[in-house]
Amino acid sequence: MFCLMSSSSSRRWAALAVLCAVIFLDALDVSMVGVALPAIQHDLGLSTSSLQWVVSGYVLGYGGLLLLGGRTADLLGRRRVFLVALGVFAVASLLGGIVDDGALLIAARFVKGVAAAFTAPAALSIITTTFPEGPERNRALSIFTACGASGYSLGLVLSGLLTEIGWRWTLLMPVPVAIIALVAALKVLPRGSEERAEGGHDLVGAVTITASMLLLVFTVVQAPEAGWASLQTIGSLVGVAALLGLFVLTELRVRHPLVRLGILRSGHIVRANLGLLILMGSYVAFQFVAMQYFQNLLGWSALGTAMAFLPAGLLVALTSTKMGDFADRFGTGKLIVVGAAALAGGYAVFLGIDRTPSLGGLVIPGMVLLGIAFALSFPSLNIQATNGVDDDEQGLASGLLNTSGQVGGAIVLAVVTAVLTSGGGETLSIGSLRAAIVVSLVLALVGLAISATGLRARKPAPVVDERDVKAYEVV
Repeated sequence: MFCLMSSSSSRRWAALAVLCAVIFLDALDVSMVGVALPAIQHDLGLSTSSLQWVVSGYVLGYGGLLLLGGRTADLLGRRRVFLVALGVFAVASLLGGIVDDGALLIAARFVKGVAAAFTAPAALSIITTTFPEGPERNRALSIFTACGASGYSLGLVLSGLLTEIGWRWTLLMPVPVAIIALVAALKVLPRGSEERAEGGHDLVGAVTITASMLLLVFTVVQAPEAGWASLQTIGSLVGVAALLGLFVLTELRVRHPLVRLGILRSGHIVRANLGLLILMGSYVAFQFVAMQYFQNLLGWSALGTAMAFLPAGLLVALTSTKMGDFADRFGTGKLIVVGAAALAGGYAVFLGIDRTPSLGGLVIPGMVLLGIAFALSFPSLNIQATNGVDDDEQGLASGLLNTSGQVGGAIVLAVVTAVLTSGGGETLSIGSLRAAIVVSLVLALVGLAISATGLRARKPAPVVDERDVKAYEVV
């Protein structure tokens, strides 16, 4: 990084360093409460189904408003949106660390997620409009996404260290980092990123897509208690379908849609979004299961649990910065396929859990495979999802991708929570934990099948919509 900073384009790379710090924080907050969850559950008296909202509250605020965040960055100026949202993130972090009520903690986490929904796409679109498409942008994106992946992977390790002191420190730690990043951003972010695209806000689209995601997660979480065939569950699912239908109709008819649906004509963009949905969805759910297994069933300490995740975190941190070079050489499609295979392999290893797990035969091999999966897939999916997209829609493309990942995390976590609590009680068993891991494994296999189709795909013919003519396949 420092050698890059010494070049004639040092200001751009300085801006990248600030953006990397913030995406590290955004990703960190998804996972850093992970090891602290049992302590939070004990201190605040939360049930397992309520506990998952500490995670889901953040990822739903994040994922539910990412599309609006990306479009807002395009319309109001990426630098301006980034700075305001980062300030809100710092304040919400402070509030989350001092509350004493579970509902207030979940609310603070939701607000933090909303703030991240504006910083993340603004940051990514600043990069893609600052660095020209090709090797230089791929290098910048690989560094950026490596920081995001490292934040997510190392968040568990850091959570374990801080939880030994007190779980509140896992929520308060981002405050000073966010403030420092905000001050630095004021100095180094390019003024050119204040340029605005033409158009307006699609508030109806933003409300309907966010409401549909919230209702879907709530329905899945409550279904085991209410009954899958109950009037409440069926009615809620009908409501979800109605809201999604209204969203699609709105996007087809409104003058300035939140999501120009024509962008989904590009096969590589669709595959990238599905890939990140599966990667994040399956892993957020697995992480929740692993916390229950290591700490509540085996009685491991917070630090011991964090060390179990260290191999994955180190692999991501040490290797993912090289993914830009690998993408140039091999193509993102091949890297994503190998990553998807490693993801499935990691979950398959953890199906062997029992009450006396082997570090060398189960924990370390499984974590190494999951680390390889993240290191290969996360940067490659980000590169693939934004290539061939016009500058004035980079916010949309990045918002769409991040929405897929965060909403996938919330929905799959809700499904896995339903599996864990399907017995009608809070007692965990090896059988219920294995069943929950099977959900992640099945998703990973689906992701492998989808990514494999990209190896056979060719560059698509130009589509009718002139805004899509630039879209091309990245394999």
